[in-house]
Amino acid sequence: MIASVRGRVAAVSPDGAVIEVGGVGLAVQCSPHTLAELRVGHEARLATSLVVREDSLTLYGFADDEAKQLFELLQTATGVGPRLAQAVLAVHTPEVVRRAIAGNDTSTLTRVPGIGKKGAERLVLELRDKIGALPGDGAALVGVGGGAVWAEQVRQALTGLGWTAGQADQAVAAVAEQLDGGTVPPVPVLLKQAIRMLGTIR
Repeated sequence: MIASVRGRVAAVSPDGAVIEVGGVGLAVQCSPHTLAELRVGHEARLATSLVVREDSLTLYGFADDEAKQLFELLQTATGVGPRLAQAVLAVHTPEVVRRAIAGNDTSTLTRVPGIGKKGAERLVLELRDKIGALPGDGAALVGVGGGAVWAEQVRQALTGLGWTAGQADQAVAAVAEQLDGGTVPPVPVLLKQAIRMLGTIR
């Protein structure tokens, strides 16, 4: 079990990073929130979860242990694998997910691509008693897919991928113009739109 990695960030892409540890480059799958904190050439520490399959070993990385623990907890629910668990954390912060499960807020959970109403109800049913105590008793926070928060997430991810702050601002503004004022797409979708606008096809 690889619980965490620490080393120089060798590369960052829209869905992962390469961390050099002891001369070995480890490919780590990360959400945009985690990638936004990484800078090529700088040292980073990621909490990690190793998923073993018959034909692959995939290392998932997280900015902190809380996100990693929630990633692993989500996979204890029926029908939830590592990719869907990572998608949940790509759309919402760990606190938002915990509050949604504890408060039976299925509408928040269904904003995640791949989770329908029945899937959200199953998550609540199976995980509500495992989610643990929630910090504070204020109102639930909005997910990173809403309001101006998504713009900052996309901006940070773009600068982490090597674009200048000015280029990131232009791309975010262009993406914002295309939104119709309805439901805001998940951050990974918005990030890909911004990258396309910057002239990079992925």
